[in-house]
Amino acid sequence: MYGQKWEGRSFVRCDFTEADLRGLETANCTFTDCRFDRTDLGESAHRATAFRSCRFERAVLASAEFTSCSWLGSVFADCAMRPIALTETDLTLAGLSGAVLPKASLRGLRLREANLEDADLRAADLRDADLTGARLRGCRLEGADLRGARLDADGLAQATLRGARVDLDTAVAFAAAHGLRVG
Repeated sequence: MYGQKWEGRSFVRCDFTEADLRGLETANCTFTDCRFDRTDLGESAHRATAFRSCRFERAVLASAEFTSCSWLGSVFADCAMRPIALTETDLTLAGLSGAVLPKASLRGLRLREANLEDADLRAADLRDADLTGARLRGCRLEGADLRGARLDADGLAQATLRGARVDLDTAVAFAAAHGLRVG
């Protein structure tokens, strides 16, 4: 599939297990309830493509680029994701439990209600990201840049934030989430 370009295609309940999709380019495609188990998507590029309720197990996403894409409700398990480029991508309800993305650029991404339990996001750039309702129990955010990010009290109480860089509003919310009375 290297060098192939798919545009405006729609796939429903397709099985791409063990497919070699390296270098594939998609634009305005839709994948719904598809399986990408042990699929190699390395060096692929996706623009305005939606992956809705898809499953990625042990898939390779290293060096892939996703621009203005949606991963709504998709689940990622034991995937090779570094380095990955995510720009203006919506990861609402995505299952990224245990994801290993230290130093990743996740700036401005929508991660509403995403499962990031036990994820490694140390030193990640999460500026202006929307983490509202995200499950962050055990999520490692040490040294992450969270300025302008939206997090709720549960996330602030459950994630490991030592050395994270935050703005004043998040600092006050963090203190309140840990039972401090500010003022």
